[in-house]
Amino acid sequence: MKVLVTGGAGFIGSHIVDQLLENGNQPIVLDNLSTGEETHLKDGIPFYRMNVQDEAIDWVFREEKPDVVIHQAAQSQVTQSVENPMMDAQTNILGTIRLLEACRCHGVKKIIYASSAAVYGNPEYLPIDEDHPISPLSPYGISKLTPETYIKVYAELYGLSYTILRYANVYGIRQVAHGEGAVISIFIDRLLRNQPLTIFGDGEQTRDYIYVEDIARANIAALEHGDGETLNLGTGVSTSLNDLVKVMGEIYGGKVEVKHALERSGDIRFSCFCVDRAKTVLGWSPCTELEEGLRWTMEYCRKKMDGVCL
Repeated sequence: MKVLVTGGAGFIGSHIVDQLLENGNQPIVLDNLSTGEETHLKDGIPFYRMNVQDEAIDWVFREEKPDVVIHQAAQSQVTQSVENPMMDAQTNILGTIRLLEACRCHGVKKIIYASSAAVYGNPEYLPIDEDHPISPLSPYGISKLTPETYIKVYAELYGLSYTILRYANVYGIRQVAHGEGAVISIFIDRLLRNQPLTIFGDGEQTRDYIYVEDIARANIAALEHGDGETLNLGTGVSTSLNDLVKVMGEIYGGKVEVKHALERSGDIRFSCFCVDRAKTVLGWSPCTELEEGLRWTMEYCRKKMDGVCL
């Protein structure tokens, strides 16, 4: 199966590409390298450096004729979406429409779309399931939700199959140490540089942290399953920042200095996903324990900082 992965040289996308190869599929990568690295890709993979909103995408589809599209490319920083909502919408909304038009015109069978926990806003109950009310708090949340509606309409109008995957807080190797939702990567980077960690508020706020390879496996499962479904991807485990720092300190094995700053307005206090539907529909489940994933990630970051070729 030929699978075009937008953002395929990036953090999550490159892991999806790796697993596509392992499962005997033929990945094609489209990435503007704003956060991705071409070195993440194995030799021989067709690679196109461009933005998802570029008109040239139509040419890529005409040349490569993908069967399925896995759409990972996005503007993913909440603060940037607030500062520049127009740019955020151009990438996340208009870019997705451009992609959907290419799918329609070139006979793509299915699109798998990476959505976000940001579409839910402040939780009314925990764990958050797919029936939870939708109330995004930022332009980013809106720009991740709007393509969901476009995708469903394209399914109705043109018969394009889809699976929408809403991600919890994804972490793991190849994640850049900046941006929203990258707290683990940021903390590891600061630990390895012997710099203090900053916690906003009391540190009791919780998130659902899922390892990147578990996210990639769900995308692979969605190639064959989950048509017409919207699914949460997380672990179902709630972890506070204080507990996260404790586990990271044990793995690091050195002194961890923590500084507290004022709680940021607009931050969600508690968040955790219910993933029962994804388990049932995809035949998938997260299998990486937090400590194990943190250990792999820290070792990767340590080697990269030491200049080891990875």
